[in-house]
Amino acid sequence: MANNIVLLSLLLGALCLGFLASALEPSPLQDFCVADATASARVNGQVCKSPGSVGANDFSFSGLHIPGNTSNPNGSRVTAVTVAQLPGLNTLGISMVRIDYAAWGINPPHTHPRATEILTVIEGSLEVGFVTSNPDNRLITKTLQKGDVFVFPIGLVHFQRNVGTKNAVAIAALSSQNPGVITIANAVFGSKPDISSDVLAKAFQIEQSVVYHLQATF
Repeated sequence: MANNIVLLSLLLGALCLGFLASALEPSPLQDFCVADATASARVNGQVCKSPGSVGANDFSFSGLHIPGNTSNPNGSRVTAVTVAQLPGLNTLGISMVRIDYAAWGINPPHTHPRATEILTVIEGSLEVGFVTSNPDNRLITKTLQKGDVFVFPIGLVHFQRNVGTKNAVAIAALSSQNPGVITIANAVFGSKPDISSDVLAKAFQIEQSVVYHLQATF
């Protein structure tokens, strides 16, 4: 049953995100453009391998059935299948991830600057949500059960939390071969070099000592 749900989610994700991807990323001008990780040229995307050297392994990824290690402060693990892991995705405007959650684990607030995300719960129960842009900053949230689907619009801050006492699993499709991820806490308090503490203290209306503590944490 779980395998059928995964397959259905991927098919729906591919259909829904395909239309969006065509607007956000250029359509391919050939059958495929398998990424050549050894190329030194820099392009918007990745350089194509010679078609004659392309094989089935360029379009295949193994291991998404393996649970991710959630032994970390967030209690979650994202296993990505983007162009970096699956070269055949290059120029195709789609990717996917598996997300594992320990009990009460979170996928912390983050954004995907280049992709909309459609998520399906495979096991467990997840509280999910996103925040609309200024000035409303409205929280749109819902608790999902096994088989439920939720969409996170491109660029908006979103999160997930396992609200069950057992492990949870989700599969998500994204409308970019390289969606990118910006984890809010890491970006704000873990930037290199640090954002000035007085800027963050004023922005968050907190004492500078709290900023120093958070920067040391991240």
